[in-house]
Amino acid sequence: MEDVYIVMLVALLALAITDLVVGVSNDAINFLNSAIGSKAVSMRTILIVASIGVAIGAIFSSGLMEVARKGIFLPQQFYFEEIMIIFMAVMITDVLLLDFFNSIGLPTSTTVSIVFELLGAAVSIAVIKIYKDGNDLSLLASYINTSKATEIIIGILMAVVIAFIVGLVVQYISRLIFSFQFERKMKYVGSIFGGASLTAILYFILIKGLKSVPYLSEDTLTYINENTLIIILIGFVFFSIISQLLMSMFKLNILRVIIVIGTFALALAFAGNDLVNFIGVPIAAWQSYNLWETAYQSSGTLPSEMLMSGLSGSVPTPEFLLIIAGGVMVVTLWFSSKAKAVVETGVNLARQGDGVERFEPNWLSRSIVRYSVMFSGAVSTAMPKAIKNKIDKKFEKPEHHTRSKRLDAPAFDMVRASVNLVVASILISIGTNLKLPLSTTYVTFMVAMGSSLADRAWDRESAVYRVAGVLNVIGGWFVTALVAFTAAAIFACIIYYGGTIALAILIILAVVLVVRSGIIHSRKSKEEKKNKRYNRTDIITINEITTETSENISSVIHGINRMYTKTVDNLGYHDLGKLKKNNKAIGKLEEEVDELKGNIFYFIKSLDDDSVEASKFYILILDYLQDMTQSIAFITRNSYNHVHNNHKNLKFNQIRDLKKVDERMQVLFDDIEYAFNNHEFAKIDQILKDKQELLDYVSDLIQKQINRIRTSETSPRNTKLYFGLLLETRDLITSTMSLLQLFQEFYREAKSTF
Repeated sequence: MEDVYIVMLVALLALAITDLVVGVSNDAINFLNSAIGSKAVSMRTILIVASIGVAIGAIFSSGLMEVARKGIFLPQQFYFEEIMIIFMAVMITDVLLLDFFNSIGLPTSTTVSIVFELLGAAVSIAVIKIYKDGNDLSLLASYINTSKATEIIIGILMAVVIAFIVGLVVQYISRLIFSFQFERKMKYVGSIFGGASLTAILYFILIKGLKSVPYLSEDTLTYINENTLIIILIGFVFFSIISQLLMSMFKLNILRVIIVIGTFALALAFAGNDLVNFIGVPIAAWQSYNLWETAYQSSGTLPSEMLMSGLSGSVPTPEFLLIIAGGVMVVTLWFSSKAKAVVETGVNLARQGDGVERFEPNWLSRSIVRYSVMFSGAVSTAMPKAIKNKIDKKFEKPEHHTRSKRLDAPAFDMVRASVNLVVASILISIGTNLKLPLSTTYVTFMVAMGSSLADRAWDRESAVYRVAGVLNVIGGWFVTALVAFTAAAIFACIIYYGGTIALAILIILAVVLVVRSGIIHSRKSKEEKKNKRYNRTDIITINEITTETSENISSVIHGINRMYTKTVDNLGYHDLGKLKKNNKAIGKLEEEVDELKGNIFYFIKSLDDDSVEASKFYILILDYLQDMTQSIAFITRNSYNHVHNNHKNLKFNQIRDLKKVDERMQVLFDDIEYAFNNHEFAKIDQILKDKQELLDYVSDLIQKQINRIRTSETSPRNTKLYFGLLLETRDLITSTMSLLQLFQEFYREAKSTF
């Protein structure tokens, strides 16, 4: 009997380590966004500062483990075996849920997930107990702390709205004070801004970051709470003087100092207060086991007979567990690729410049933007022109800022990064003081979104995409609560009735899904890294244009070559499943070319004066690539639709002829790919000489089909498909040859000029 629970504890330990990894990956957005987005310091420095904050916060977090034991349900109403089932269901759900959000690169709240998982699992077991005892569901309130769940939901809504509005207002005022040319203004108001910001961060560390430190006495905490105003005033004067000294004597940028200290403060608070979300449940399970084992050895109490009243008291958390947890969190912070993906989402939505938008607009985002534009227009019309011009001048970006199109340029400046950190710190401090249930993820993310809107980062070019992204993230938060509750309830029910076998299956399932997710994410990251050249905006010379264009042509040709062969083969076998995959895959190729065309603006802006003439060449090349992708898309989609509609198979001789075309196309595309990959452009002449032979062959096949119709062909659908494939193949060959001819002319001209 005892062995079963030891195995469960080992499984919970493994799940806790996994949960730490996926949890830190998701919550890294809370304290890394501002520093990474502003590029105030190097990435190495950011990670070192955050690591120190995480390590200290983890060691000082023991006072918060109460939530997992008694914050959501009443442990005295459950037996030991039921408590263990609840904890197992919660941890399996939490690992899978957070890993899913990490995989899609969306931040969610680990606080909300763990609370609703505890609530869902506890409700499930409570309902089972009530029905087994023949009682009414009205007794559910005696098992569950329902008021806590309601309080958390209200807290979520308040946090989202208040954080967004406060971030917007404070950033708007800050920009009016500093403008985008803040370097000049820092000489006059930098010390005051630094004093206020550093004081707010200090207050945040004292109130939020250290409120659960077991080494601080009650008298110290009481003194801090009773003398908050004095501490703030002294801190403001002290830090204002320090800020002035740093700027005048040491020539330090006070904004950079604020960002570094703010990053440390948020990392400290995250680890100190959110660690319970990852290891609170396993520790509570271990403490439950110790309580039961003591009772079992002394009186032989069975797991199904011992109510867990002992969890209602205060149980200290062993220090070595906190140190281990802190170590796992720090390692994850440095090496997790999923953490980088989640942070990238937040930075991308808040960035000042244009670029590739990740989210597609929807009807709600379009409506919000449309009515916001109308409201803004009305306000602008009513505002005196002199005031309007003065405000607009504050938001004018310096010329060097608007002309800089480097990929490594900051997503936003250090003024906004400082505001994000300070406002988030203040709001979380106030919420903690008022004992409101706050999620650090919600507050930090919504402050960043509000400040980016106030900074006019969401202009007419990007607003619908950014708003859609924010709506997706917020929607994901509410989905988190619903899925966490439902999944934990189902898993608890399965474990309760399925016993050890069901538990083993669920753990294996969780491991398989997490590993599979990691493999898929790794593969996806490699593909994105490989395709990053398509986002390049720093090309300035003719040689670089030639190299970039060669890479683009080679990649598209490679994709078309593979897709043409797969389509012909799968059409010949009438394989609907594989044709469906081809139909989906063709979209990636179209997106690749569309993304290239979307970067034309930045490409032209970044050219040096001697290379401007290359703009037309680059545009025409992309136009030919788009024609080629449209041809292969037509071939692929029409083949899929033909089979999907259950039309007759193409005849053997038609498939045979298409396969011969495919073989010749493979030779053509392989030669082109080789020439561009190895920069052996002299081979293009020979390829162009042979083009007519391939075109004549396709024309002969068209004539053969005409003859078949006159003699033996009986299927109009087959005829339509076959003619369509041949005609689009001819267009594909023509576009390819036109592209090669254009490139050859440009290359020769560039070579003779330079």
